[in-house]
Amino acid sequence: MRTHEMAAAGWRPRGRTRSTTLNVVLRILVAAALAVDAAVHWQLAPGYQLAAPGGIGQGNLFHLEAIVAVLVALYVLVRGSRPAFTAALLVAGSAFVAVVLYRYVDIPAIGPIPSMYEPVWFFGKSVSAVAEGLGALLAAVALVTHRRRD
Repeated sequence: MRTHEMAAAGWRPRGRTRSTTLNVVLRILVAAALAVDAAVHWQLAPGYQLAAPGGIGQGNLFHLEAIVAVLVALYVLVRGSRPAFTAALLVAGSAFVAVVLYRYVDIPAIGPIPSMYEPVWFFGKSVSAVAEGLGALLAAVALVTHRRRD
């Protein structure tokens, strides 16, 4: 029986089914982590903009983070490709590094980017950090396990 005949008969190799299932699960989990990240940033943004009402402001950066996270989450859900997971790793990973860095290191303003030092953990910030860390980790797992079909 030829390959296309086996496919038409509904036969699929086991490894591919497992790989496809893992890919779908990772797509959903990574997108969910990015959605949580986006929701928390969008909710917190107005309170952080008060510090710089006329400048770029941390609130505007939070809105930008939320928008990018939603777009990448949709990209991951729709495509589930290596570039999609790479984008997710970059977005979630950079957000995780930023929240941890600005929690422990007092970095001064850099050009139009305000100083975002905040030496406390609170519920929303913690939820966001966990979602970002898990999102980055899951995106990395997806990149390692993803078949080179793209």
